[in-house]
Amino acid sequence: MAAAEAASSLRKVGGSRRDAMFPAWGFPAAVLATFASVYFLPSPIDPEPFIFEKPPPALVGSLQVNKKLQNGQRIFTGQLKGPESFTVDDEGNIYTGTVDGKLWMISGDQLHFLTQMGQDMPECGTPDYEPICGRPHGVRMDQDGVDGLPFKFLNGLEISKKNLIYFSDSSSKWERRHHKYEVIETNHLGRLLAYDPVTRTGRTVLSGLYMANGIALSPDEDYILIAETSICRIIRYWLSGANAGKKEVFIDNLPGYPDNIRLSSTGLYRVGISTPRFPSFFSPFLDALGPYPFLKRFIAKVTPLSFYSIFLHKHGLFLEINNKGDIVASFHDPDGSVTWTVSDVFEHDGKMYVGNTELPFLVVLQ
Repeated sequence: MAAAEAASSLRKVGGSRRDAMFPAWGFPAAVLATFASVYFLPSPIDPEPFIFEKPPPALVGSLQVNKKLQNGQRIFTGQLKGPESFTVDDEGNIYTGTVDGKLWMISGDQLHFLTQMGQDMPECGTPDYEPICGRPHGVRMDQDGVDGLPFKFLNGLEISKKNLIYFSDSSSKWERRHHKYEVIETNHLGRLLAYDPVTRTGRTVLSGLYMANGIALSPDEDYILIAETSICRIIRYWLSGANAGKKEVFIDNLPGYPDNIRLSSTGLYRVGISTPRFPSFFSPFLDALGPYPFLKRFIAKVTPLSFYSIFLHKHGLFLEINNKGDIVASFHDPDGSVTWTVSDVFEHDGKMYVGNTELPFLVVLQ
């Protein structure tokens, strides 16, 4: 009995010591201190509030989910990483640039390496080395920029029949490797620019754009379309005619984040969707975050850029839109079995070359 009483006394003493070492308020205080330290850490972004006025469009009619994109075939797997955009020469050779800074030519079923846009290093293809290795998008010019603003994120490119070069600068703040910050921040630091190779002068055509991305001239070149990726919208800017100088919404509330825009042989605009934005029980993540800059700041503090891709819905999609801004058709890969992100849809010789920004293959759709 004496031994039992002694053991009980020891347990009480041990318990008292533990209570002294770990008071009841210790854990809440530690949690509060952790949150306070995170709160006072500087955030890499300075976001603005943005409210999507409508929920994502219903997937019915021309947006009905299908498997058209699954008819595509992957080619050059493991050789091309992120073939984002395309062009073709008079002999039918197709050119594309990849995320590792390389420029390639596709001739028939053969792939030919042309050049490295920057230094050729084993680390090429990773975000940290993009400024060193290069990332072909379309045009590169003197780093002095236009109208006093340096280039940060050159993106879409169009050349008019008059040889004027139109191109977008997605942000005057962020480089391409930080494009996820650009989307979350929802700033309006993008521009549409024009360059005249005869006079060797550049000018700002439009400023204040939300992540200006893909662009496309109309068949008559009386207007140009510009994708505003971060707010799921395409605008139209009139270059000539009665509406010259006017900017208007071409289509908004898209079912995803638009990338490049291409005019097809049928007169429709094909728009690659980099990430879908679909209706569900809960609002899409960035729709819900939009009005709350403080939440955006907090998430950017605690989440590495490489983690964002984990939460993306793997659903491949591109749209066909008529000249009135109506979606008339959509091509889906609902489970991402062929591709789950689309940057560009380039038509050539009866085929559609479906690009992406980071995946290690190119998709061809007959």
